[in-house]
Amino acid sequence: MKRKSYRISKAGSIKNIKLIEEELALPGDEEITVEVKAIGLNFADLFAIHGLYSATPKGSFVPGLEFSGIILNKGKNVNDFQAGEKIMGAIRFGAYTTHLNIDRKYVIKLPEGWSFEDGSSFTVQSMTAYYSLVELGNIKNNFTVLIHSAAGGVGIYANRIAKKFNAYTIGTTGSESKKEFLIKEGYDKVIIRQKDFYKQLSQSLGERKLDLVLESVGGQIFKDSFSLLAPAGRIIIYGASQFMSQKNRPDYFKVFYKYLTRSKVDPLSLSNTNRSVMGFNLIYLWDRPDELRNMIETILKMNLQPPHIGKVFSFDKLIEALKYFQSGKTIGKVVVKL
Repeated sequence: MKRKSYRISKAGSIKNIKLIEEELALPGDEEITVEVKAIGLNFADLFAIHGLYSATPKGSFVPGLEFSGIILNKGKNVNDFQAGEKIMGAIRFGAYTTHLNIDRKYVIKLPEGWSFEDGSSFTVQSMTAYYSLVELGNIKNNFTVLIHSAAGGVGIYANRIAKKFNAYTIGTTGSESKKEFLIKEGYDKVIIRQKDFYKQLSQSLGERKLDLVLESVGGQIFKDSFSLLAPAGRIIIYGASQFMSQKNRPDYFKVFYKYLTRSKVDPLSLSNTNRSVMGFNLIYLWDRPDELRNMIETILKMNLQPPHIGKVFSFDKLIEALKYFQSGKTIGKVVVKL
């Protein structure tokens, strides 16, 4: 069958993305064919497009990790899904398209009452937040948790999950305009990241010890967060927005300079202070689909609210959606609807 896809011939610039028509093969024995109804944008998409992501495919590829849609066809060994069913899922690149084939292990039925936009906004964000907090962070009841990029998709779900553990949550953002939203989301404290971040965080903590940090900024913010981390505390790195460009093509000299001057931690200091620094990228769990599915099912049983959708673009405006997403003005999820 024919499909339309946003394909990038070579990573490096948004300008390299072209909307083309191409052939889609029949699904394999363990695959389903999905008519895509919504696509969720992620920072990993932009890093891959800019060529700054180690997991980026070589040569030509279709970006995108997150989608929802309707099953059109299935392979002969697929018995747990039927044509016409609504699903949501994640793919290791290939979501910027009208139709796709994917192994049945990487999709799950759309929860009742959820829109396609909700489904395309849930998988990557919720699993990143859950894995960071629970699997790596070992969150306990009444922990104090610092969440950077608090108004993003991961940050919103991190706060909601942390609250299931009665955590005291401190959210940070780079924009004053997002503060009211974060307060409504239930954050106990909100910090606007500025040069006095260390002082703000110290005041927000008061007598509390900082048990857990979800870090996605880097630079001085990482240093200040780590310096206030309590003994036995953990800092989980799930992003690096300091390297994100707001242009079609990143300034590679600036990126390289930031990379060379990035924060570093002496391993011996970790044992001396009983603190941990961990990193996480969901794409590296791709070869463990059963673990991913179990995680999603566990998160759904938490009965969290559906994702917060910040803005929706049509499929023909996908490039415009990417540029809006990289502007830093977004709250929640940016979705492309077909």
